[in-house]
Amino acid sequence: MAAGTAAVLGFTGANASADPVVPVLPAPVTVTQTVTVAPEVAAANAVPAAAPAAAPAAVPQVAAVPQVAAPAVAPAVAAPETLAPAASGTLADFFKDKGVKMEPQKASGFTALNLVLPMPRGWTVVPDPNVPDAFTVLADRLGGDGLYTSNAQLKVYKLVGDFDPKEAITHGYVDSQQLFNWQATDASLADFGGFPSSLIEGTYRENDMTLNTSRRHVIAQSGPDRYLVSLYVTTAANQVVATADATDAIVNGFRVASPTAAPAPAPAPAAAPLADASAPAPAPAPAVLPAVPALPR
Repeated sequence: MAAGTAAVLGFTGANASADPVVPVLPAPVTVTQTVTVAPEVAAANAVPAAAPAAAPAAVPQVAAVPQVAAPAVAPAVAAPETLAPAASGTLADFFKDKGVKMEPQKASGFTALNLVLPMPRGWTVVPDPNVPDAFTVLADRLGGDGLYTSNAQLKVYKLVGDFDPKEAITHGYVDSQQLFNWQATDASLADFGGFPSSLIEGTYRENDMTLNTSRRHVIAQSGPDRYLVSLYVTTAANQVVATADATDAIVNGFRVASPTAAPAPAPAPAAAPLADASAPAPAPAPAVLPAVPALPR
């Protein structure tokens, strides 16, 4: 459909005088027009011819209106891949079946990934022998009910072997689903920081307590190496409201990035403005006529 029409018309002609003179034919009409049209409606947008002058004169021609080609239709964008969660088999089971070795990593001297783990006020890093293969553990030292301490556990494994990360991450829910009396409240297999990831949240029972937990797995790549990064943030159900600010800060502020990721390409330099090929050429300067000598009286 027509996006819009704008036209500027300039007319030139001879002025009448008192003395009879031979009629001078008017110069052709100069038309400057910018039009955006679809081919089938070009005729409807043509500029009407100017009405003839009272004196006998040729009808001025109207310049042809250039047609603008219809924009090309952009190719359809592929829908994001939809992953179906696996019904059985934890991530550890999957890697074992694929012959992939899981090598626990320690925080000291670890540079393969850039990891951001916010530490809220009142929380501290603690050694916890009850967390196998712990990369780091944070615990709330100010809150709690004396029975359970809210905590965040981070684990990192280097994955040695060949596997499909997208297939692997579909097993990310299973370890949580195997907890006693598990009740899920939220789950997602959306990528995290550009890496395959699973996130599941819910409650379960342990030692006669109901615990609330958020568990994220990320399969991150750094150069040729792959890593499994797992974050578990857990609190007692009766402390969820009191610890909400702290646990939300950890869950929402957690980041995983590769230091070897390629930087975003620099924007291309702006192209010099192009001259409009359809614009009329500037009129040449009028020629200077030699002076006519005076006649002798």
